[in-house]
Amino acid sequence: MTIVLPATSESLHQAADLLRRGRLVAFPTETVYGLGAAAENESAVRAMFAAKGRPADHPVIVHLPDAAQLSEWAAEIPPAARRLVAAFWPGPLTLILRRGPGVSDLVTGGLDTVGLRVPGHPVAQQLFRLFGGGIAAPSANRFGRVSPTTAQHVLDELDGRVELILDGGPCTIGLESTIVDLSRVEPAVLRPGGITAEQLFEVLGPFSSSPSSEAPRVSGSMESHYAPRARVELLSPDQIAARAAELVTQGNRVAVLLRNAEHHEAEPHSFPKSVVVISLPREDVELARTLYATLRRVDELECDVALSTLPIEQGLGIAIADRLRKAAGPRAGG
Repeated sequence: MTIVLPATSESLHQAADLLRRGRLVAFPTETVYGLGAAAENESAVRAMFAAKGRPADHPVIVHLPDAAQLSEWAAEIPPAARRLVAAFWPGPLTLILRRGPGVSDLVTGGLDTVGLRVPGHPVAQQLFRLFGGGIAAPSANRFGRVSPTTAQHVLDELDGRVELILDGGPCTIGLESTIVDLSRVEPAVLRPGGITAEQLFEVLGPFSSSPSSEAPRVSGSMESHYAPRARVELLSPDQIAARAAELVTQGNRVAVLLRNAEHHEAEPHSFPKSVVVISLPREDVELARTLYATLRRVDELECDVALSTLPIEQGLGIAIADRLRKAAGPRAGG
């Protein structure tokens, strides 16, 4: 049975003890809630994969208490990694580095690299200091589904599959960490996230924003990911009203996700009465924070299809667009 507790000193000590005993604990980070297992305990890591339904060859990110433990997990730490650590840790940035000799194949999916991050959320930081080691922690949801940004989201997904959920309130960023590959000659962004391309450029200078065919597998790299049960379609604002009407005539329950600035292009009164219109925040920071909760809301309303637009792809808008494209990606068997 899963227990949900507010993140207090007592519950944090309880969580650290459970991790030491090989149990699974969900906890908040500034990005999304993570499903934690002691990274050096192979039976715990296997249990974490089973709880998520995650493929065994899909690597997970190891979360560390602080940057001082980098050398325990990475075979080498290039100068670019040290600059990024100084600029963005603790924070929503994951580094892909050549793995150290003692790192388990279970954590890395058999690759010669490992993903490492130091979260910035105070609850995560306290938990990691109490535990003292690396915690393997993908998002605390069933594999491929919408990531959780509240403790209730985790319970909805993993009730009975995780022993304890630490409730630290809603996540402040709401999208997963940016993943930067530093295991090759040139740095490359493998997943956009909470640290923007503009911020990275200030530290790294020029880098690749599109993974090569030789890039290692990372979390969130599948064509379909972060997906609600409802089908997601991406359109321009002037296409949405006609598409919504077409889907309704086909017997679908339709949700339309409109940012405040788009309402002049597709006014709510132009939709059939059965269409659910959900207003999205105009600012990218707030949209990122609430995006996953909105996709979950679409499922709660039992919609078959959600229609949305893409943001302007700059700053945090790049990561938002990435998540929407993955949510709209082709489903297995679809």
